[in-house]
Amino acid sequence: MIDLHALHLAEVAVLGAHCDDIALGVGGTLLTLSSISPGIRVRALVLSGGESRREIEERHALAALCPGADVELDVLDVPDGHAPAYWEPIKTALEGFRHRCAPDIVFAPQRGDAHQDHRLLAELVPTVFRDQLVLGYEILKWESDTPKPTVYHPLTLAVAEEKARVLIKHYPSQTDRDWFDEESFLGLSRLRGVQCRRMHAEAFVLEKMTVRFGRT
Repeated sequence: MIDLHALHLAEVAVLGAHCDDIALGVGGTLLTLSSISPGIRVRALVLSGGESRREIEERHALAALCPGADVELDVLDVPDGHAPAYWEPIKTALEGFRHRCAPDIVFAPQRGDAHQDHRLLAELVPTVFRDQLVLGYEILKWESDTPKPTVYHPLTLAVAEEKARVLIKHYPSQTDRDWFDEESFLGLSRLRGVQCRRMHAEAFVLEKMTVRFGRT
């Protein structure tokens, strides 16, 4: 398996349809980036949960996942499960968000997600972030929509376990779901680790990229 190294990241953008999507999909990667790049700018946008208990959970979780980072989070109030009916305000919000950040990498849901809110966001992000590397993350849930990832980010066992602890600690509103537990989180990251010959990993679907050979 070929390793590609992204060096000297100054800023990343993370987008989620719901509070906890980002932590589920890219929480371990955020922990890693914050550790190796102190002061990295993390710009986050979540479509639903604004001015609710879930926004409070999201702010605490992102602070825990991005220690030492410069974090800015916007949480909108699009009704959960109804994002397709709010296409225009979501597109406008994404365009405004794009003008407020300059990310080296964008993390967003992957296009094959079965949840309509996740899928709409996945479809819109590349229409706004046209010149950035966009990696589509997977969101663990009961639907059988697990993607066939093409990019893996290995995690240490410590990072995988810390991600699981953050999810349980900072999203108490979700712990009544029968799949929302550390065993599920570590099971998925272990599976992705097996697929890239590491102990644990987060996996992504690549939107589009270019590759250069030699000095050109």
